[in-house]
Amino acid sequence: MNFVLTVKNLSKSYGGQVLFADVSFNINPGEKVGLVGRNGYGKTTLLRLVQGEELPDSGEITIPNGYRLGYLEQHLAFSQPTLLAEACLGLPKERKDEEWRVEKILMGLGFRREDFNRAPGEFSGGFQIRLNLAKVLAGDVDLLLLDEPTNYLDLPSLRWLTGLLKNWQHELILITHDRGFMDQVITHTLGIHRQRIRKVPGDSSKYYEQLVKEEEIYEKTRLNEEKKRRAAEVFINRFRYKATLSSRVQSRIKALEKKGRMEKLAPVEELEFSFSSAPMPGKVLLAAGGLDFSYHGKEPLLISDFKLSIKKDDKIAVIGKNGKGKSTLMKLLAGELTPLGGEIRKHPLLQTGYYCQTNVSELDPEKTILEEILSVNPACTEQQARNISGLLMFEGDAALKKISVLSGGERSRVLLGKILVTPVNLLLLDEPTNHLDMESADALLAALDAFDGAVVMVTHNEMFLQTLANRLIVFDRGGVFLYEGDYRGFLADIGWKDEEQDGGGPEAAGKNRRPARDTHDRRSLRRERANTVQEKSAVLRPLAAEIERIETAISRLEEESARNLEFLAEASLKGDGEEIAAGAKRRAELDTELETLYDRLAKVTAEYEKKSAEYEARLNNLLPAD
Repeated sequence: MNFVLTVKNLSKSYGGQVLFADVSFNINPGEKVGLVGRNGYGKTTLLRLVQGEELPDSGEITIPNGYRLGYLEQHLAFSQPTLLAEACLGLPKERKDEEWRVEKILMGLGFRREDFNRAPGEFSGGFQIRLNLAKVLAGDVDLLLLDEPTNYLDLPSLRWLTGLLKNWQHELILITHDRGFMDQVITHTLGIHRQRIRKVPGDSSKYYEQLVKEEEIYEKTRLNEEKKRRAAEVFINRFRYKATLSSRVQSRIKALEKKGRMEKLAPVEELEFSFSSAPMPGKVLLAAGGLDFSYHGKEPLLISDFKLSIKKDDKIAVIGKNGKGKSTLMKLLAGELTPLGGEIRKHPLLQTGYYCQTNVSELDPEKTILEEILSVNPACTEQQARNISGLLMFEGDAALKKISVLSGGERSRVLLGKILVTPVNLLLLDEPTNHLDMESADALLAALDAFDGAVVMVTHNEMFLQTLANRLIVFDRGGVFLYEGDYRGFLADIGWKDEEQDGGGPEAAGKNRRPARDTHDRRSLRRERANTVQEKSAVLRPLAAEIERIETAISRLEEESARNLEFLAEASLKGDGEEIAAGAKRRAELDTELETLYDRLAKVTAEYEKKSAEYEARLNNLLPAD
């Protein structure tokens, strides 16, 4: 096969930190690869190496002659007087007259036709990043290199980009914290972990499942090898000076030296935290009635006659295009803005935790992480603040870093830490996943799901919407309204206005749009899903039970094997020929039985995984069309 990208024996370090060492992988024609790994593991660095913006310490990256790369620049520098002219710079020379392609991309990314003649500098930083993305997408490139392209996209634009990338006919390397977005687009996952890089077919969940399984196998093997090593060392120490056994002793010494020791894997730092809930006896935390708002009192109103009641078990998502009022509504609910009309009534015991991206600028650059967390609540002790810092991956002396030296993602974690200090019963979160890595976003989702209080959250992450939200505040169709139901129900019942006009959801940017199903079809799908779930359980349950039985039997035999080694050593010490013969016979039997069990375990596990994948595929096909 002709590879379009070959990485061979690549190494890269910064100072004393090794990002990856002696790694090799290939990208094949047509592959769309999701690049995953914790913040600081070198994902962006790897893209910069591929792009040629940085040089490796050793190794080489090879691409074919004439193979074109398109890299999403975070640097904002524009040379043309209008948005459209700037975006057209992305067109290749042979297609300079295809302005219509650029217009289509700009509108897909949320720009309006009336924006085309505006100067690029008039737009917000988020829209300027979108302009850079439009220039990359307009280029007739072979390999797209996209680093967090969703950070400044609203839901309609994100869904449009999903459709475009799903139908991308060339190659792609994608970094994103949005697992749902990534898994819809990619064909392979490339992971950076423990300074190594591996590529596996399938989405990110396949990669992490394989990673966990391999590390579990490694640890089991290491423990088993340690048992064997200890038994061998006992034998050596006992019979080192016994002339009749000297050849065996030397043989075992050489075997140990040759084999080497399997090192225990260092624990991987993970973000784990939980929001502390304050007691709330009332059912309604906050009630807003007839809210009107616009900046400087200008017409038309940004928010008009909006009503909302927040109950203590609500998980509400605020969705819609950027610039339509989502963050403004959050500031109204948080009390940072005063409505022009209407009122907001709050329960006397309401305690709110408010997270907003713009609040990053309110962090004192001269304060340490610890000082910022302590400043929120005078009742918080230094030890409590250190515990929270540790949960947010600022352990030990890392909690003493100044805010000025932190990355955007680290500052976002500090803001979350300040919310964790004080018990609350209402969380107001405005785009909390921006600048978090995928694992941190997963940890945040789990913490919000477990939070014993209400959550109102602005997000474009469809996995958060589908997993968490039970009510929606929607900015669309020229206004804002409340949808009593989850996100899937919203897409089925109402949907986005722009997608109606364009002829569909994410697939509208590509070519394989599924037809919408009516209510009767959705009911039938739910029944069929329920039956399939029951069938899956009936098939997988006995396989899981057999796997557990085999693992228990293996564990029992391995324990007996260790005892057998001790028995043989003692029999040899006594010179008891009968006991040595009996022990050796049992040793051979144990080895045969263990080998049989391991073979059986491999077969049953493969059968379980095969059946599980088949049922998951069936269930995915029974999801209602968006």
